[in-house]
Amino acid sequence: MNTNSLLELGRKTKKSSLLLPVLSTNTKKTILKKMAELIIKHKNAIQETNQLDIENAKTKGLSAAMIDRLTLTPERIKGMADSLREVAELPDPVGEIVEEYTRPNGLIVQRRRIPLGVIGVIFESRPNVTVEAASLCFYAGNGLMLRGGSEAFNSNQFLVKILKEALALWKLEDVINIAPTTERSTVDEMARMDEVLSVIIPRGGEGLIRRVKSVATAPVIAHYKGNCHVYVDENADIEKARIIVINGKTQRPGVCNATETLLVHEKIADQFMPLIIKDLQNSNVEIRGCKKSCSYSNEIIPATDEDFDTEFLDLVLSVRIVNDLETAIDHIHKYGSDHTEAIVSENEKAIGKFIQSLDSSAIMVNASTRFNDGGELGLGAEIGISTTKIHSFGPMGLRELTTSKFVVIGDGQIRT
Repeated sequence: MNTNSLLELGRKTKKSSLLLPVLSTNTKKTILKKMAELIIKHKNAIQETNQLDIENAKTKGLSAAMIDRLTLTPERIKGMADSLREVAELPDPVGEIVEEYTRPNGLIVQRRRIPLGVIGVIFESRPNVTVEAASLCFYAGNGLMLRGGSEAFNSNQFLVKILKEALALWKLEDVINIAPTTERSTVDEMARMDEVLSVIIPRGGEGLIRRVKSVATAPVIAHYKGNCHVYVDENADIEKARIIVINGKTQRPGVCNATETLLVHEKIADQFMPLIIKDLQNSNVEIRGCKKSCSYSNEIIPATDEDFDTEFLDLVLSVRIVNDLETAIDHIHKYGSDHTEAIVSENEKAIGKFIQSLDSSAIMVNASTRFNDGGELGLGAEIGISTTKIHSFGPMGLRELTTSKFVVIGDGQIRT
């Protein structure tokens, strides 16, 4: 595919997206519900198409965790439809007056939410991203250009076809488009399409994101790796800590908010380590630990600096026993990715220091790292979890896909 044809697709998206800001909230809700209806209608075909991608992934030797990210089960297909309906029930952000005040000269100054424009999403693996991105971008009044990974090519193309089927009923089919190929060159092409893209959101491996940032001419909101930590404090509730660690690591190990590193205060280690080691082993988790951690089991593999810096996305966990809270915080500052950190503690002072000392996009207190998710945090869905502090940080829902403009209302005032 050449640059011109991809750019032309982007131009169509931009032209069509200009109709969205004036679309009524009720119309947008109706379209989202129609998308959900069609997802359910075509659920068998979606699974059959997805199976082609799964078979290809197995042939290529992808890990079980990566295949899990790729797989669309009946429950996940229903979840996509439910997500569309949930977004439709959220308040429409477009046109919302977020601030209003009156100047001494009588001018009324407002700030109103407006769409960003056309959003480019370059992503890997998870085909449900296609639907989540579409629902959020559309409802927030944005056009959407997608470029999915080769491992989910068939699934992504078919899902976009379904979404466009719904949009076509309102002659809006071009507000969502997807690159019809996964040639590597399309990543660079999209990244340089500042003529039509207001922002690019890359989601996937660190290599992909760094590549997009290095060549992009449009602004980039990066969604870097999730090297997420759980710190078990000396004042932790042991049973809470056990279920939080196991859930964070094993519930879905192939996603960005899965726990990758466990930090344990040395004063609770003798009580906690034998229990959590057994829990992890029962869940088939490979443990890579510091020297002190290894003293609790000869089945723990000695950890390296690289292990502590790695987003495994698999049933692998790095473990370190730390002297105190400050050492845990220093470890996270060194190896963290500004994604999600959790503390398990019953000590309010320790909790407060942990919260204040770390500026990751989400801090969990006595809860699993898996809750750093748009749906779980009440956003309805998310286009991703931003690790970029400008323009948005953390899960990006509807509001994060808008900006604001000034509207100034006068009664004949002039400037002197």
